[in-house]
Amino acid sequence: MSTKLEKLEIRCLSSLEKVFADEQLKAKAYHRGSALANEMFSFQMAYRSKLLLKWIDIKVDSELEEVVTVRSVGLVPAEMVAYHDHDDYILRSTPGLFPDPLYELPEEGLAGLPGHWRSLWITVDLQGKVKSGIYPIRISFEHSGECLAEGTFELEVIGAELPEQQLKYTNWFHTDCLATYYSYPVFSEEHWKVIENFMETAAKHGMNMILTPLFTPPLDTKVGEERPTVQLVDVEKTGDTYRFAFDKLKRWIELSTTHGIRYFEFSHLFTQWGAEHAPKIVATVNGESRRIFGWETDAAGDDYRVFLSQFLPELVRFIKDNQLEDRSYFHVSDEPHKKHLESYQRASDLLKQYLSDFPMIDALSDYDFYEKGYVKNPIPASNHIEPFLDNKVPNLWTYYCCSQYKEVANRFLNMPSARNRILGYQLYKYDIAGFLHWGYNFWYAQYSIKPIDPYTNTDSNYGFPAGDAFVVYPGKGGQVVESLRLKVFYDAFQDLRALQLLESLIGKEEVMKLVEDGLEKEMTFREYPRDSDWLLNKREQINQTIKEYLSKQPD
Repeated sequence: MSTKLEKLEIRCLSSLEKVFADEQLKAKAYHRGSALANEMFSFQMAYRSKLLLKWIDIKVDSELEEVVTVRSVGLVPAEMVAYHDHDDYILRSTPGLFPDPLYELPEEGLAGLPGHWRSLWITVDLQGKVKSGIYPIRISFEHSGECLAEGTFELEVIGAELPEQQLKYTNWFHTDCLATYYSYPVFSEEHWKVIENFMETAAKHGMNMILTPLFTPPLDTKVGEERPTVQLVDVEKTGDTYRFAFDKLKRWIELSTTHGIRYFEFSHLFTQWGAEHAPKIVATVNGESRRIFGWETDAAGDDYRVFLSQFLPELVRFIKDNQLEDRSYFHVSDEPHKKHLESYQRASDLLKQYLSDFPMIDALSDYDFYEKGYVKNPIPASNHIEPFLDNKVPNLWTYYCCSQYKEVANRFLNMPSARNRILGYQLYKYDIAGFLHWGYNFWYAQYSIKPIDPYTNTDSNYGFPAGDAFVVYPGKGGQVVESLRLKVFYDAFQDLRALQLLESLIGKEEVMKLVEDGLEKEMTFREYPRDSDWLLNKREQINQTIKEYLSKQPD
């Protein structure tokens, strides 16, 4: 690395560092790494100017230039960064500007601000297009044709590919937030285009299951209020008879499939936190569109039972006609607690009459719901998963949200990226079948009481720790602005797949010996190395072990 003028200081960093503009950069330099041939690999180049310096151009010089993308790490404000009783595994507990959105480089060039560290995010998306070898990637900072500074990262491409992702992953896709932010009519052609853009980004980062709004999802909604109508099933009501049209649902499924999303998580058929009411459902009645079910509807009442008795057989027929039997998942109600056992049981029993052949998945953390047979596929929170693991629940999923802020992995803005990425090793160790998160793009205040601008409000009006509600930002013209947390979270899935590849070569027992070698305690969801270096070194060890074993195999 060389500096030709004394105006600019640079440092090559791993993807696990967060560069704050208001503090000294303590992270050590990181110049070399490896990736498998179909992997997406990221690193950073931090820079600091001694004086105000505008119009800095960034140049990439590498054989890999065609698969290299350089973006600028933007800053967003965070006010409510943590709960009062947070643990110590955080970067900050005070409000401020946090690195997160990844912006395209401005046409006019970057600006260096006096004494402020900022960062570039460099992604190498290999896609199986690059032969094995060691590739230098030189990043140059230029001004008026003169090189201010340049740094080189060496990436070793290993001639093996990550296996296909087996983990099912859904990060709740809030269709209404897209329409609200861009002011497009719901399911207009403009809205569909934005939906496609955000689907594509989600799928590219491991999301192979999508929350599919049969009716407006009854999620994070203030009791008595409603979210904008996003209903893929058209309903016509004549007396006590209902007719259904699935044209929009079919379009949704085809669009998702085009972008690699295989599984469909049909929206909850009962309200959150208790299953006591019906979701908002709109129908055409006497030629007019009106809401026929909602908060005023008793979930156990005859009206909703009659509706489901007509709707669910039609939906099952649609699923079978479109060969979706192995791709369809259903919900009863989100996050019921022990006091809701009775109402949840009633709702669950009702759905079983029609949906017994399909997986029923719900985020819940009380083992009684599973033990009593009310849910076939429970999704306990990562800090309540132990009873489910101890009882060897098959095909076990897990999730985290705002409540999982002590000990376990999470991805709030104030958390180290290592706390985000460690999840891959935990999912691997316990053979977790699926992971759920509620916030891909929730751009409303808590309980959906009003829209927010995610660039200025990262905590949903003090509803959740900053960063819990979304990992993508709305870009110009319906484009997606990714976040560094999205990238790091996907790295966790790539780690998982690398571990599975190594398992195919040496077996799971040997893989876990390698993973836990040197640890004082065995890895669990609560106990794990709190160290970026451990993650980087362990993944390098995994890659080199894969390379070594494959080199011994005959051609």
